[in-house]
Formats: sequence, structure tokens, C-alpha cells
Amino acid sequence: MQGRCVMIPKLSAEFFGTFWLVFGGCGSAVLAAGFPGLGIGFVGVSLAFGLTVLTMAYAVGHISGGHFNPAVSLGLAVAGRFSWSEVPAYVAAQVAGGAVAAFVLYLVASGQAGWTAGGFASNGYGAQSPGGYSMAAALVIEVVLTAAFLMIILGATSPKAPAGFAPIAIGLGLTLIHLISIPVTNTSVNPARSTAAALFAETGAFGQLWLFWVAPLAGAAIGAAIWVHLLSREADAVAAPPMAPAA
Repeated sequence: MQGRCVMIPKLSAEFFGTFWLVFGGCGSAVLAAGFPGLGIGFVGVSLAFGLTVLTMAYAVGHISGGHFNPAVSLGLAVAGRFSWSEVPAYVAAQVAGGAVAAFVLYLVASGQAGWTAGGFASNGYGAQSPGGYSMAAALVIEVVLTAAFLMIILGATSPKAPAGFAPIAIGLGLTLIHLISIPVTNTSVNPARSTAAALFAETGAFGQLWLFWVAPLAGAAIGAAIWVHLLSREADAVAAPPMAPAA
């Protein structure tokens, strides 16, 4: 019973954090990016995704760890930073939070006369790719960028990293990831985000959703393995930079 009570705040934090990521990130693409004359474009959408993670990491990261992403939960477990037994519950909370956010976004967006969901900020390859990139290209970029994202997370939250700056590094890292890959897949690196958008897209997004689970999860495991076997011992042995603030 006590274990369940401990999990409620963690799962609630993951639910609301993922809600904010999907509502803020996908919402910027659905509502603001295409506004005539004032669209925020790729850069604005990229910043929106990064800012959602940055703000929620500071807001609830101390409660749940601030994963907001099934791939992150898996990668942290592979790296020994998170309990495998909690991964399924975290993933369920993240997928639920993303789905509810997409539903709320759909309610808001559909209030505009003549609006249609279209791609609804979903991820895809081939005909569903913003730039017409192939399935192979989508697979490679999602694996590589998710691996890099896990390395950023593990490095920024390691004991020798400057204290208090991890959400900034992680948020900016996600912004850069979007700047690179929006033209290729519309950027996933997060199966919960991809699932949420696919639920309401009026394209073939749901049929391609498998790639946006397989690639981010594989990339997360690879990034965690690289950190554990090639970088973590060196990082633990090197002192923090002199300018690093005290914990």
C-alpha cells in the first residue's frame, strides 16, 4: 500500500509533464506554426518542444525524475539510473498524458471554422515525411538522435555535472534535435508524443507508428550503453569545472 502511495506523485508528474510536452510542442505546430504571416516555423516549434521539457523538468523533475518519454525511462533503466520495475507504470502514465493532451488540443483546434486535422503534427516517413524522406532515413535519424538525447540526459544529470543546469541542457538538446529532424520525420524521439499525435491525425500516421516506438527505444538503449561503457567512468574521474556552482 505504501509503495502505491509513493508512486502516485511520480506517475502524476509523468502524466502532467508529458501532457505539457505534447500540448505545448504539438500545439505550437498545430496552432501557431501555420498562422498566416506570423507562423513560428521550424525554429519556433523546436523551441516550443525544448521549453516544455525545460519548464516541466524544473517544475516536477524532483518528483519523478522528469522523464516524460518512454525512451528516456528505458534508457535510464539500461544505464542503471532507474528501476526496471517502474518502467511499465511510467510508460503508461506518459502515453496517457500525451493522449489526453492531444485530445484537448484537438478540441481547441477544431473550434476554428473550416479546420481539418490533417497530419496533426504526427510523425512519418515516405509520403508522411515533411521532406519526403525514406523509412531507412527516418529509422537512422530517430535512432541516432534518441541515442544522443540519452547521452545528454545522462551527462547533464551525472554527479560531476554542474548542479541545477540539467533541465537547460536537456531542453536545449531537444530543441537542437528538432531543428535537425523536423524535415525528416517531424521529430519523434518520444513514442508517447508520436502515439498522441497519431490518434488524431487524418493521414497514415498510425500505420507508421511502429517505427516511432522501435527507433527511439533502440536509440535510447544504444545511447545508455555508450554512456555506461565508454563515458561514465571518465566522467566520474574528472572533477567538475571550477566555475560550476556548489550543489
